[in-house]
Parts: sequence; structure tokens; C-alpha cells
Amino acid sequence: MDEHCRKALQCLAANAAGSHTSGSCKIENGDATEVELLDSYSRAVITVVETVGPAVLMVSRRKAGNGNASEQEGAGSGVVIAPDGYILTNDHVVQGAEALSVTMQDGTTHKAELVGTDPATDLAVIRASGSNLPYAVLGDSSKLKAGQLVIAIGNPFGFNSTVSTGVVSALGRALRSREGRLIENIIQHTAPLNPGNSGGPLVDSRGRVVGINTAIIAIAQGIGFSVPAATANWVISEILVHGRVRRSFLGLAGQQRQLIRRLARWHNLDNNFGVEVVGLNENGPSARAGMKKGDIIVSIGGIKTETVDDLHRTLSDRAVGEPINLVILRGPESMVLNITPVEAVP
Repeated sequence: MDEHCRKALQCLAANAAGSHTSGSCKIENGDATEVELLDSYSRAVITVVETVGPAVLMVSRRKAGNGNASEQEGAGSGVVIAPDGYILTNDHVVQGAEALSVTMQDGTTHKAELVGTDPATDLAVIRASGSNLPYAVLGDSSKLKAGQLVIAIGNPFGFNSTVSTGVVSALGRALRSREGRLIENIIQHTAPLNPGNSGGPLVDSRGRVVGINTAIIAIAQGIGFSVPAATANWVISEILVHGRVRRSFLGLAGQQRQLIRRLARWHNLDNNFGVEVVGLNENGPSARAGMKKGDIIVSIGGIKTETVDDLHRTLSDRAVGEPINLVILRGPESMVLNITPVEAVP
């Protein structure tokens, strides 16, 4: 054995014994804190994935094919929210499905049926045929902070149980749903998402689902969006109790209209804009209360109203059938109409 081999073996033996020769690439005590932090981060992610991962599944949507055959049209993700098979996912994942199935982390497949959808928030509830399924817990999304660690679990491009991490980059964002309604309090985060992640959970470091991943910006990197758990909780309860999401309906069509500044000052209004009524349902609540085309709504329920989104936002916080006051401008006059909204018909 030559001298170089002998020294190499001595070095390996010393390393194995815990002692190190000079020149070794070793983490010194001063660097240990940073490494420990990284280890803590890794442990947090691993713990969350091991805990929540079994509750995350692939949702497959099928449509009728030629003859009696069927073909897979698309797939997304979902998360089990109750042991008897209730699953939360995106509306666009299950939209138009003639048959649904879900594939668990262990590869088992269950048939699933649609329980209810809410296109306005891009959420849907389906139910798998299995029982005693592992399930995740919905957390309190209102307590999220910008910069907080979040973990996305899903099935991008059909790759099961894919994990990505990031931070909450902004809160209170708003996105348009496919039907044009504004989805409020969207969570913006940096956990990488890809097609197939839709419907999968966004999880905090304690394993609580704080959002449902719903959208990405194709031309951007590191920008993902999730519907908050608070919204999901409300949608789930509406679907399970009533079989649908109930929303109040005024029976009018409106558009934003700039106010004449002199008229706004005359009536002590803080508005720069109002909502002009451009259409009325003949037998709707607004028409019955005396609303006319050309009226301009400037407040609803005591809240300044400048856009149609403001109307939707205020109505979404009130129960169907609860009377509400609308302040309108009709020509130079201001008046108050008391309207009792009815349930919107899908």
C-alpha cells in the first residue's frame, strides 16, 4: 500500500470516529445554527406531508366516448375533509363530468359522485364511495401572515403526491371566477403550481388546510392563488345543508356610472361613482320595491357602493330574505328603497 492510500484510509477512519484533519469541509460550530434552522424547516415540511399527504388525492373526470367506452378528459387534485368520503376540490376540475373517480396516495381508486358546486368561488364538493378515509382539517385562513410558510400538495401533470413549498406573498387579493363574480380574500403565494394542482390543498406548518389552490398565471413564475379556507368552510356548509350555495338576488342589472360632482356634494356623498340600473327583472325584488331603470345606487346597507362588485360583496354577507336599504339617485333627488332580496336561481 502506498503512502497516499494509507493517508486516505487514515483520513476516512478519523472522519468515522468524529475527528477531522485540517482542510476538511466541515460545518463549524458557528455555522451550526443556520443548518439547524434548515433542518427544522425540512422537518416541518416532512411532518406536514406525512400527516396531510394521505388525505390528498387525484380527481379524474370522465366523459362518454364512442360507443359504450369512456375516456379520461381531465384530472386535478382534491382533499378529503371528512372520513366518510367528502372531498373538496375546484369547480373547474369537475365541471361537465359524466363520471368521477378519485385515486388515493396508496393507489386505490374509488368512484365518486358530485355533491354540489359553486362556480362563483370555483369550489366543489364530491363524495367518494370509500369510508374511514384519512382526512385533513381546515384551518383559520384569517390568521395567515405575509411571509408565512405554506406547502402545496397535489398531482401536477398526473404525478401523484407532489409537494412544493413557498410563502404567503400577499393576502386579500381578488380574482374573477369563470362566471364573472369577484372571489374575495384570495391568498397569493410562491409555492410552485402546475396544471393538475387545481383543487389541492395549501397547508400551513401545522398541517391545517388554509386554502384550495385554484389558479396560476401562466407567463409568471412563483405566483399561485388559493381560495381561503374561510370561504371554503362557508361553501361546504351551504352545499351540505342546502344542497347548493344560496345567494341573495335583487333582480337588476347594473353598470358603473360616474357621478356628477356637484350632485354628489349636494347630497353629501363620498362616492365618485355609483351603479346605474340598466335592467330590471319584471317580477324581481327591486322592481316590486319601486326601482326604475336609470336609477343610480350609491349605497346598500349603509355601505358606499361604486361598482357591481360592491353590490355582490355586501349581499354575500347577508342572509337571503333579510330586508336591506338601498340609497339611490333618481335625477336630482335622493331616496331610500327597502328591498327584500330573494334567493338567486342558478
